[in-house]
Amino acid sequence: MKREFSAGGIVLNNKGQVLVTQHSRNKHWSFPKGLIDPGQTTEEAALREVREEGGVEAEITGKVGYSKYVYTFNDEKIFKIVTYFLMKYVSGDIADHDWEVSDIGWYKPEDALKRLSFSQDKQLLKKALEIYEK
Repeated sequence: MKREFSAGGIVLNNKGQVLVTQHSRNKHWSFPKGLIDPGQTTEEAALREVREEGGVEAEITGKVGYSKYVYTFNDEKIFKIVTYFLMKYVSGDIADHDWEVSDIGWYKPEDALKRLSFSQDKQLLKKALEIYEK
């Protein structure tokens, strides 16, 4: 089985809101994330994906954890591991996101939990909020 390694960010702004994105192809709600490019660190990839898919610059404040799952693409099963970082919004406008995102918004944590499509993402957000509050 092919393996993929990605990185992403759980970004909070100064109002305590969470950045959540809807993927344009499969319509699920999650956090900005994407493949780690050759020669890139996990942190660099996470910051790049937040900039591309979220339209914002952010700063990493900690590591939240991992999401692991299997998906199928062109009849091939792929095992994916995504490393997520807790991030603080620095600048930018979420309207500047790329084509991979069909909808995006800043949500209060309780609303973000309702919007997220996958239980692993909900658990990661809860863990990120615990880290954020310390």
